[in-house]
Amino acid sequence: MNIIGPKAYIHLNRLRQNLFNIRKHIGNRHLLCVVKADGYGHGAKAIADAIASEPCISFAVFAFEEAVILRKAGIRNEILIFSRIQKHWLEPASRLNLVVSASSMDDLKILQDVHELTGRCPRFHIKFDTGMTRLGFDLAESDSVFGLLNEKKSLPIEGIYSHFASSEDGDLSYAHNQLNAFKQVVKEGQNADLSFQYIHCSNSGAVLNLSDAYFNLVRVGILLYGVAPSHEAPMNVNVDPVMSFCGPIVNIRRVQAGTKVSYGGVYTTKKDTNIAVVQTGFADGFPRPWYEQGFVSYKGVEFKIAGRPCMDQFMVDFGDVAPEEGDEVLIFGKRNLDKIPVERIAREIGTTAYALLTGIHGRTEHITLS
Repeated sequence: MNIIGPKAYIHLNRLRQNLFNIRKHIGNRHLLCVVKADGYGHGAKAIADAIASEPCISFAVFAFEEAVILRKAGIRNEILIFSRIQKHWLEPASRLNLVVSASSMDDLKILQDVHELTGRCPRFHIKFDTGMTRLGFDLAESDSVFGLLNEKKSLPIEGIYSHFASSEDGDLSYAHNQLNAFKQVVKEGQNADLSFQYIHCSNSGAVLNLSDAYFNLVRVGILLYGVAPSHEAPMNVNVDPVMSFCGPIVNIRRVQAGTKVSYGGVYTTKKDTNIAVVQTGFADGFPRPWYEQGFVSYKGVEFKIAGRPCMDQFMVDFGDVAPEEGDEVLIFGKRNLDKIPVERIAREIGTTAYALLTGIHGRTEHITLS
């Protein structure tokens, strides 16, 4: 039975083409594809499965549970977990061949204790905070970190990384400061006789803005999904949106000029017009503030959103156009003749594309297209 409700069409052909174009841009480097938050709202299993067989591909998630989902789905690629280490999941992480992140001396102590107790622990990357003020060793701790790792040579350290706070901005001065700090700490580690199989600092913004940050492993998140990390980043890689978020028209009525539409009556029709009800609401991920200036696209034409969106539905003013019940309107993305960049909506309502993409939920059905 066809489900009448919002749909997120996931265009896997675009995903693979985006990956190809990104790889052309960064050269022959290993790619760490970020599929946290259910693949930025696209469906982590479908995204990972579509590109898992491509050469030199690893995946990154935030939570241990996200990594388990990928393993149960048959993904055999390397998977790096970004979150703080939790002792209770280190044993299954080892069993599932997952890679974890150490970002504090407590983390290293837990890894050391587990290794001494069981003779094994997961491979891990160490993370330094170079200016995000989030997870990561302080730069001033580098001597202690490298000293402990030198003392405990049996610990399976595999990589070193950091994260930019502003690589997608027009002003890159802070990003350059972070990059220089990261280069320095990597050098300190190498001078301390440590070997790092993977060195990584770039994110999507750095892919576009900072080629000096590529090292031998490049992390890519939102750019892989065909979306710019910010409106300031130069889009010098050709990508297409992987998701098309659509909603079905379930009712159409002809109303007179002066008719109020939706809660609060903030929208009043200026002439006799066709008002369509779209069965998608803010409970499904519709960006509610977008109604003030927003529109949808139908057969290549933009039509104004009429009034405040509801939890389950919203209305569209179609003028003299008479759409068919069951037809879909595009809310954002690119499908057939319709295109509305999610970045535009984010900019207009003062949020980010990240928030809009990961906000797709509720009754939204994900449909993968090869």
